[in-house]
This record gives sequence, structure tokens and C-alpha cells, in this order.
Amino acid sequence: MAPAGRGCGCWGSSGAGVVLSLLLLLGALACARATEYYSPLSLLKQELQHRQHQEAPAGGGCPQSGDWADQYPECESSFLNFHESDCELRGSAPCDSLLSLNTEKILSQAKSIAEQKRFPFATDSDSTNEELAIAYVLVGSGLYDEAIRHFSTMLQDYATAHEDFQQSLELNRNQPTAMLYKGLTFFHRGLLKEAIEAFKEALKQKVDFIDAYKSLGQAYRELGNFEAATESFQKALLLNQNHVQTLQLRGTMLYHHGSLQEALKNFKRCLQLEPYNEVCQYMKGLSHVAMGQFYEGIKAQTKVMLNDPLPGQKASPEYLRVKYLREYSRYLHAHLDTPLTEYNIDTDLPGSFKDHWAKNLPFLIDGYEEQPGLQPHIKDVLHQNFEGYKPEVQELICVADRLGSLMQYETPGFLPNKRIHRAMGLAALEVMQAVHRTWTNSKVRMNGKTRLMQWRDMFDIAVKWRRIADPDQPVLWLDQMPARSLSRGFNNHINLIRGQVINMRYLEYFEKILHFIKDRILVYHGANNPKGLLEVREALEKVHKVEDLLPIMKQFNTKTKDGFTVNTKVPSLKDQGKEYDGFTITITGDKVGNILFSVETQTTEERTQLYHAEIDALYKDLTAKGKVLILSSEFGEADAVCNLILSLVYYFYNLMPLSRGSSVIAYSVIVGALMASGKEVAGKIPKGKLVDFEAMTAPGSEAFSKIAKSWMNLKSISPSYKTLPSVSETFPTLRSMIEVLNTDSTPRCLKKL
Repeated sequence: MAPAGRGCGCWGSSGAGVVLSLLLLLGALACARATEYYSPLSLLKQELQHRQHQEAPAGGGCPQSGDWADQYPECESSFLNFHESDCELRGSAPCDSLLSLNTEKILSQAKSIAEQKRFPFATDSDSTNEELAIAYVLVGSGLYDEAIRHFSTMLQDYATAHEDFQQSLELNRNQPTAMLYKGLTFFHRGLLKEAIEAFKEALKQKVDFIDAYKSLGQAYRELGNFEAATESFQKALLLNQNHVQTLQLRGTMLYHHGSLQEALKNFKRCLQLEPYNEVCQYMKGLSHVAMGQFYEGIKAQTKVMLNDPLPGQKASPEYLRVKYLREYSRYLHAHLDTPLTEYNIDTDLPGSFKDHWAKNLPFLIDGYEEQPGLQPHIKDVLHQNFEGYKPEVQELICVADRLGSLMQYETPGFLPNKRIHRAMGLAALEVMQAVHRTWTNSKVRMNGKTRLMQWRDMFDIAVKWRRIADPDQPVLWLDQMPARSLSRGFNNHINLIRGQVINMRYLEYFEKILHFIKDRILVYHGANNPKGLLEVREALEKVHKVEDLLPIMKQFNTKTKDGFTVNTKVPSLKDQGKEYDGFTITITGDKVGNILFSVETQTTEERTQLYHAEIDALYKDLTAKGKVLILSSEFGEADAVCNLILSLVYYFYNLMPLSRGSSVIAYSVIVGALMASGKEVAGKIPKGKLVDFEAMTAPGSEAFSKIAKSWMNLKSISPSYKTLPSVSETFPTLRSMIEVLNTDSTPRCLKKL
């Protein structure tokens, strides 16, 4: 398709000249959805019929990628849809979709064009011509959103699309729409800063360009710049207060910033304009539930459940998730006033439910018995004013907010979430208090029983806070899954490069992983091909990008074919010389620009038991040294305890034992346990650094401890921490936890800092 695209200049006008490069981009935008093939005409017809009843949500989703997808609740859609329509720009009232009004006309016109090949880029394939003809009609009608969705199985070449847009812009610079789409070719490759510059240039050319403001806002959101994103979304809405896509995107961003009340306003306005908008309906229900408003939340969830996909139509991500959320919401509501020590989500929820939820599978569970409906005597959570808390509790909340902010990643893709900050700050303080009690020989009460605290209890404190901060995400212990599922293993998987798309979150680690792969290749050839080792070494010295490894491997190893894997090892402290499986690096593909570079951990029962034995031994040693530390003021004791804490969490990070949230949960345990030892973390995580990846790519626990301490800036804990009220006693129920996460402490806490 590239040659045809580059021939577009012959159309005679710069506006028409970008059509084919736009088509290249349209397919690229939807490439992640291209998993099934349907007849193009029948697929479009189903989509159009569905749209007569419901406006399809803007944007896509991102696939669930286990724990890494969660580091910030963050894996929001990177699929942006853009369109310009006179009805939106003219007035405040929403208008009917042109597509839904002209279904038969578009189908008929496309079929006729395809049969007669009356378009400038016809091929010898009838099926391809059908798809191209439909897109040709859609683009010609200005229906870019629909064209994007339709091209889900076609052209997936961001780079070529970028070249074509650039070529057109060189002929005529003043093309705001072409500039917008040029920016989009950057955006979907993870090149956010370049995308932002292109979007800004489009706005210079057209100051009232709503779609450019909207996409600029989403680019800033992906970059983690909440203030700039908010400003851009606001400018789009000043131009058209009824711009549904902007309301949806801004609401979703506000939710993941922890501003639930503000998010809810956007979703409600979105639904006033588009009552069948599935994304806004789902997010409205989620926002209500997160704030403890279960009646309104479940009502909204039920509306999403009623939107059954048409035969042959792929279910939306919201439809797939909503029944899990509704069942979980019912469970949470039933336990609002039950002491947290008296029940356990991991053992209460059915194993098959947890398994399907964690894997994001369709809700097809044999013999599943629904959770009881809402009980009228259990009231929703009411708003709690910050001033209504006692002064010492206010101080506790302010300290938690500050501690939580230290856990924020300063890396593209991680949006600051003040709700998560408070939850994990409170978790750290509760861990501090619980660990300190353990070191002074006190027992803990868990699940109705009093016993000595174990390492899992320490992490469970953080788990409960992370769970309630965002009920959309299943934070579950993988070893508590059904035996059959555990024997098969759970994969925490993340794509670092997929085709032309680079995951900017992990860019800092590409070089480190590349050096590791090179070392492993040399070890392999040293053992299996010693005569050719020098030649391999010389070839590897010329490799500076991961993508360039595939040709080298194919040259020197006939078994490589389309890819290879490299496994990392984690050295044991308990048994010197022993190693555990770390994560697996996979590189597949046939050429540069068409590769998959990914990492994953597989949590099997055997691997879990090995790591548990290591963590058990470290926790036993930590408890013994912690008790000595309480009675001693020796610096060496404190340093030894610090190293044990970091070593224990090093193995936790490499195990990845939770379905979501392992990273921030582990870091809150580090912060809390260090405070129990008399040390406070005062430093922020450096820009570009991810604590879990630091642990996973470190050669051992000592190396991880050294790098972590380099940024933590440990100092003696403030004596005031000892006088803070007990977190577990102040917030003993789910209701009290939700109340404190809801309360706005901004003015008071800012004064205290």
C-alpha cells in the first residue's frame, strides 16, 4: 500500500492528497484490535445497526497485562478518534450520527465502487477492495471515527503514514488536519513529545480545532502531566461544551487522578448527551462504587450489562468487565460494616470467579452463584468532612498524603493519583505500626484469630488499601487461585516494543536489557560454538538497539527462525549457588519495524513455593534482628534491618505474586517497615526509574538494596510518628476506609507541609 499512498500527490489538491496516508494511519490506529476477520460489508453493517441504538465509545482499551499494566491504573486507551462535524461545532445540542442516518446509502455506494474499482487505489483482491471502498466512502464523508474502526484488520504502518503526511505538508504547510494526523502517527508509536509539538502546530494553524485540543490533552495525560492535560481538555470544551469524546476522556483522566467527584460530573454530562455511551456509563458506575455509593453504582453497571453485543460483534472491554465489577460491588457492600479482620476476600470469592476476573475473561462461569443483592439496612457511605476528624486523625491523613506522594513514578504513562497516594501512605503507616508491635512481641488479629504476624500479613495490609482505592482492578493473591489454574501458571506480560509501537514507560531499561541479552548470547555461544565466539562478539558490538538483535541471531543460529527467548535468574540468599527463574525476555519477528519485544513472569506453583521459602527465611531473620534493634541503638543493627527489608521485597518483586498492584504494594511495605526500624524515606523515586524493574533487572538483592538506598535519602524518623493514632483502629471497617479516601484534605494538609 505504501507506493499507492505516496502517489496521492497526483490528486491535485493538498486536502485530497492526504487521504491515502490517512488510510494508512486509520488501520494503524486500530491494529491492536485486529484479532478476528469478518466480511467487511457484514462487519460494517453490524456496526452501523448497533450505532442506531448506541453510539460506540470513543477510543479503545489496552489489553490487560497483569501487574505491569496496573502500575498506574493506568493503562488507559491510546486509541484516539477524531472527527469534524458541523453540527458539533455550530451549536450546543448533540446531533445524530451521519453514519446511522445513511447506512444503506454508504453500503450501496461502497459495494458499487468496489465492484467497478472506481477508486484510485484498487487492488487485485476483491475483499481488500471492499474494505478500501468502504473506508474511501467513510473518509470522503468526513466520518473518520467509523473509518478507524473499520480498518481494524488492515494497514498497520505508522511510519509510512507519517512519511506521507509529511510529504503532503511539505507541499502545503497550512493543513491543520494533516498536521493533527501527523501528530497521531507519533502518539501511537509512544513518541509523546513529538506528538505534542505536532498538535500544537495544528492549533497554530486552526485556533478553534477541538480535536487538536482533545488529542493534545490525551497526549499530556499519557505523559503524566495532569495540569497541562486539564488545560487542553478545558479549551476543547470551551469551544464546544457538548463534545462527548472530550468529556469522556477528561472524566476518565480525573478518575485515575483520584478526583472522583469531578470525574462523575463529566460522565453524567456525557450520558445526558449520549445515553447509550458504554464507557461513560461504566465509569459512572465505577466512580459511584469507589466512593461507596453502591445503589447508584450498581444501577449504572446493570445498564451496561443490558447492552448485549449483536451476533458476530465483539464485546466492548466495559461489557466484559462489568459483571465482575457488579458482583464485587455487592460483596463490598455486604461487608461495609464488618471488621476488616473478620473476613478475607481471597478465600471468600469463588475460585473460578477470581481466575476469570484476573485473566479478564468473559463471564462464563459454570455453576456460579451470584452475590446477594444490596441489603436495605446497609446504607451507602456518606461524605465525611476533613474537619469532622479529630486533630490527631487529620495529622495522620496529612502524613499519609505526603508519604504516598513519594511513591509516585516520574515516568511517561504514570498519572499522579492522589487517592492511591493516600491509600498507600496509610498502608505504609499501618505497616509501620504492625511491624513495630511484632518486634515488641505483640500478636496481630487476622481473620478472627490472634497470632504472630507473618510476612504475608505485612503485605496484606497494603493489599487491602490498594484494593479499595480502585475497585475496578482485581488485586488478588495468585497462589490463592484454584489449583488447576495455578498449575498452568499466571503470566504477568508486557510488550516493550510491538511493531512500530514503543512502550515509553520502560524505555530507560531497554539498554540494560540489551546488555543482558548480549551477555547471555555470548555465554551460549561460548558453550555451544566456541570457535565462532569471536565473530559473534564482533557482530554484537555493532548492535545498539534491541531490534537489531534478530538478524544477528538468525545469522549465527539456524534454530532462531522468527525469534528467541532469554531467561533471567535470581540468586538465592538462603541457599548459596542456587538460582530461581526470573522473567523471560522474548524477541520475535521477521524484520526491524515488525518485531515483538516483551517480558513476562510466569507464576507457577513450583516457582511460588521456591520464592516463598526464600521470603520466609528472610522474614524470620528480619523479625529476630528487628527485636534486637528495638532494644539497641547500634547503627549496624539498623543497617542490617534495612538490608533485610529490601532483600525481602526484592524477592517479592521478582515473584510478582499479585494479579495487579505488586509494585506500589511492595514499595509501601518498604516505606512502612523502614519506619518501624527508625528510618524514614525522604527521597523521591528518580525520573525514569521503576522500582519493580530495578529489582527485576538487578543481578542480586545486594545490588537492588544499593540502588534503592541511593535515592531513598533515609533519615531518622520524626518522633511525632510515634504519637500518631493507630491506623487499623481508626479505620477498622471498609466504610471508614472509603470515607477517609473520599475526604478532601487539600487546604489543611498544604498548610501543615
